[in-house]
Amino acid sequence: MSARGTSTQHVVVIGAGIAGLAAAHRLLDRGARVSVLESSDRVGGKLLPGEIAGVRVDLGAESLLARRPEAVGLARDVGLGERLQPPSTATASIWTRGALRPMPKGHVMGVPGTATALAGVLSDEGLARIERDAELPRTEVGDDVAVGEYVAARLGREVVDRLVEPLLGGVYAGDAYRISMRSAVPQLFQAARTHTSLTEGVREIQAKAAANQQTGPVFMGIEGGIGSLPLAVARAVRSRGGEITTNAPVTELRREPGGWRVTAGERVLHADAVVLAVPAPAAARLLATESPQAAAELTGIEYASMALITLAYRRAEAGLPDGSGFLVPPVDGRTIKASTFASNKWGWIAEEDPDVVVVRTSVGRYGETEILGRDDTGLVEVSRRDLKEATGLDATPLRTQVTRWVDGLPQYPVGHHARVARIREHVAKLPGLAVCGAQYDGVGVPACIASAYAAVDQLGGDPRAVQELTAHPVQSLHGGAGE
Repeated sequence: MSARGTSTQHVVVIGAGIAGLAAAHRLLDRGARVSVLESSDRVGGKLLPGEIAGVRVDLGAESLLARRPEAVGLARDVGLGERLQPPSTATASIWTRGALRPMPKGHVMGVPGTATALAGVLSDEGLARIERDAELPRTEVGDDVAVGEYVAARLGREVVDRLVEPLLGGVYAGDAYRISMRSAVPQLFQAARTHTSLTEGVREIQAKAAANQQTGPVFMGIEGGIGSLPLAVARAVRSRGGEITTNAPVTELRREPGGWRVTAGERVLHADAVVLAVPAPAAARLLATESPQAAAELTGIEYASMALITLAYRRAEAGLPDGSGFLVPPVDGRTIKASTFASNKWGWIAEEDPDVVVVRTSVGRYGETEILGRDDTGLVEVSRRDLKEATGLDATPLRTQVTRWVDGLPQYPVGHHARVARIREHVAKLPGLAVCGAQYDGVGVPACIASAYAAVDQLGGDPRAVQELTAHPVQSLHGGAGE
């Protein structure tokens, strides 16, 4: 698989988030010698294990999309198979129009196949507007279109504002009226290209899914939290001879005869190949000399910041509704955008201490700065206020934990796919270099792992590796009820 045609090449992986670790794991499968360099003091990136009131919890992403094979497959490969657990409940709600309402079924990322699928969430006027879809002339989508713009044109803004926005916007902490349909919801984009009626296209998507007989849980967790996944991958990498060094920020990446020179502080590594598995700003800095064109494109990728607020209560004082939690449409003017009843959702949390109830909320969307400027006490206060109004929960928490993810989620605006294609076109001109991570083909854990595997395959000379990457529905960092 080597750029030099041997199976003993030395590959440096820059970045030890789940994408970088997955790349290292796959490289070892291919017989490479691997060195992983991570700028921070830990591995795992947005997968962060923690604890509150003595109970293990995730302080970042909290579930894995199980309908894709990459994440659950990697978990099994590194010895976590017996700890994989589906959610205890898949019942969720949406807090809209002054009440918690059951999350509708029979939709694709909030886009219904029939108006009746959204009964109870939309007004009568909103439901009637959906029915007009069958009568409208074709809406052209061109090379790409914003999800919110297209869906509103076909079905009305209420569908977008009350359901598509909280579901899709929550994934990216973004704005549905900016998010690329081609990149974020490719099955809807294909339906828009092949059908005049959007609802007809959704029904076809649903029929195909039924014909494929997809069974089993949509999402999986890991006992103890999915923050244990990168730790297990790192252990597996090290046990097989791979090197992982933390607190090792790479300051320079330069080509040299036969390979690459990687500088991390006073240390210089010489590599046959490099996998660049860092966020776009860091990738841009490292590529500025060797590929200013790729660096310029990477600089254009924007990020959103958000925060997770984890609260632990005495069970005797914390009555919660049934279900896994709820999503919140921005149009309703609330501060939090989602809440997960973690002790309801994950059996292992409830079992670790039956007397403790753990709840998570999330705040922050693209362009919002005021809410994230508040201190931790302020974020806890607004979370408690909204939780009380939504559920009646008015107890004093035993413990609270605020986790801030500054520039945590890359944005996928209209034209994102074309930007990614240009980045890869420029990178392809640099032999022995590949890129992977959340900013390219999906922000969910399986998508990040898939991009890592494609990067390794690309280094191995498989020209189809990147072409075969396809975006899938992706889970959000906040781990809200929409997962």
